[in-house]
Amino acid sequence: MKIAIIGYGKMGRMIERIAIGRGHEIVCKIDIDNQQDFNSEDFKSADVAIEFTSPTMAYNNCLNAFRHNKKVVSGSTGWFHEHEEEINRLCNEEGQTLFWSSNFSVGVAIFNAVNRFLAKIMNDMPEYDVQIEETHHIHKLDAPSGTAITIAEDIIKNIDRKTEWRLADESMTEQTIPITSIREGEVPGIHKVNYNSVADMITISHDAHSREGFALGAVLAAEYTHNHKGLLKMSDLFEHLF
Repeated sequence: MKIAIIGYGKMGRMIERIAIGRGHEIVCKIDIDNQQDFNSEDFKSADVAIEFTSPTMAYNNCLNAFRHNKKVVSGSTGWFHEHEEEINRLCNEEGQTLFWSSNFSVGVAIFNAVNRFLAKIMNDMPEYDVQIEETHHIHKLDAPSGTAITIAEDIIKNIDRKTEWRLADESMTEQTIPITSIREGEVPGIHKVNYNSVADMITISHDAHSREGFALGAVLAAEYTHNHKGLLKMSDLFEHLF
């Protein structure tokens, strides 16, 4: 498979190494200083583009790829929900393909499945209140993380008494799930869900040891996207598991 990489930072380089190790060819690498290469023959030859940039660039990167009818795998967070309606239209009505996830880690996909199952149990346990905490490196621009938002949205779908999430320093109601965001060092990503009561506290957590798991998941998503169309998510990739 021929892959174009959009965003050639730490993640882009790791994706390149893993993709080559799995027998794929990197035909184009686009970063902030060579945006014109979206129109290059090398980019046009790609089967799938993998995009890891920033919340301010991701949407336009997808549009630039769609102009050449290129399938895109995007792991950039902090942009999708704002543009979800238009992305749905592009994929469902104009034949474009985007595989988007707030987190490409296989471990996080398992963690999210556990989170949904536990939330269903806690729907009948009002004595437990829920709080989310996420910690990432100081270079991460968005807060809370896309993964934390996904976690909160899955809880809201399964616990009737919760209707919204907010950052922990904002005003809260009993219907609110607070999300605490911490930025320190070079932490790849830690997510915790706490259910606290007077009697005890139940915690589930996922602690990424490195970015390698995210990069591998992105390449697996690209392999899946190569043979599928439309708006794709991790639940599609792991449908047989989750």
